[in-house]
Amino acid sequence: MIASLFAPFIDYPFMRHALVGCILVALGSAPLGVMLVLRRMSLVGDAMAHAILPGIALGFICAGLSVTAMSIGGLVAAFVVMLAAGLATRFTDLREDASLAGFYLMALALGVLLVSTHGSALDLVNFLFGSVLSVDDASLRFMAVVTSVTLLTLAVIYRPLVTESFDPVFMRSVRGRGGIYHMIFLMLVGLNMVAGFQALGTLMAVGLMIVPAVAARFWTRTLLSLTVTAVGIAIISAFGGLVLSYDLNAPSGPAIILVTGSIYIMSLLFGRYGSLRARYFPFRHLER
Repeated sequence: MIASLFAPFIDYPFMRHALVGCILVALGSAPLGVMLVLRRMSLVGDAMAHAILPGIALGFICAGLSVTAMSIGGLVAAFVVMLAAGLATRFTDLREDASLAGFYLMALALGVLLVSTHGSALDLVNFLFGSVLSVDDASLRFMAVVTSVTLLTLAVIYRPLVTESFDPVFMRSVRGRGGIYHMIFLMLVGLNMVAGFQALGTLMAVGLMIVPAVAARFWTRTLLSLTVTAVGIAIISAFGGLVLSYDLNAPSGPAIILVTGSIYIMSLLFGRYGSLRARYFPFRHLER
């Protein structure tokens, strides 16, 4: 049984590439997911995942399956959507969530249209849902760079970012420039979405960022342990999802997120803090 779980990674290089790539994505995305959940910005990550599709599609149309072209295109698209939503919020009465929803849905529609008119149905499926076959050496190098940049940047801005997350009024009162850290944080989110789209797809990349962070909240409370737990859940989900994808000959993105979702459901039911078990069937303390 155990041997069958590891057999695909032993026998096939593309499975090893996919596993290493997903682990790299998990290391960078899960800490960001914890911060998104704490800042009540989970749906912003989902919007960013949709927003990168037209840029990736344009990179594909111009340069084919070039990691550099698609990555640059995805980053530009994410920046344009963020800027447009921010300007709409600033100069109109529209709230930020509403303006972001409008722009990211337009971006998603444009991206699907570009891929469907300039590629095959298989290209569209791979872009939306990911493919383990698309993770090559160039992709791994890019993922490694993104993960390194993400972890180093988070280490530098950790204290002001956490302070701004829990008490933005205090940051403004001491002229902490919380808006700068907020923008850096959003740029890291977009960068990790671009890094994860090849293995997970643009629609599923956000799942490995948000769902492990949500599941981790049922098991621990401190910020450091939340981050470590979320990373662990993301890596386990990546391994299990790739095995499931190989066995079912299915897209890797949905398979990984289904495994992550299963862990989330188990956490929701049996977690240590705030779960159904903890709320309605708490452990009895010993009494004298």
